[in-house]
Amino acid sequence: QSFPGKASNQFAYLKLDGRTAMGVQSSASASMLRKVVSIEPSQLDALRFSWKVPALITDADMALRDKDDSPVRLVLSFDGDRSKLSSRDRILSELARALTGEEMPYATLMYVWCNQREPGSVVLNPRTDRIRKLVLESGPKKLNRWLDYERDIRADYRQAFGEEPGRLIAVGI
Repeated sequence: QSFPGKASNQFAYLKLDGRTAMGVQSSASASMLRKVVSIEPSQLDALRFSWKVPALITDADMALRDKDDSPVRLVLSFDGDRSKLSSRDRILSELARALTGEEMPYATLMYVWCNQREPGSVVLNPRTDRIRKLVLESGPKKLNRWLDYERDIRADYRQAFGEEPGRLIAVGI
């Protein structure tokens, strides 16, 4: 999925340290690989993934609009009761539809690596509070090595949004 006005990242399957992985090269670009799914809340369970991050992004700050960046993100998009959206988020959703042909999801949970915030922190997106980032790693200490995770999607969603999740509608990197 590319974004209007942005160059696309380069994605490629590769073997890295004996693992099959998706390599991503990004230089002043933003796009994602996304898989549309339909998983009911009662079926949401553990999510397992790994990542290896070579470097942080200098001066990135996920809470600031002009510096909102992370070297890695796993993106989960959810459906929900759209009548709960604020006026501002309804307008953003309509803008998203005009630019991309799709409405903004009801809620988006991202697992991220942050430059400075503590693991376990939830960072609100500076443009909409319907996107929340759960910090799994912070700072440079664990760079350049594989890190494996198993996350409870429902518990993480409740931590980030304070409500039960709706249907999972897409997964992206």
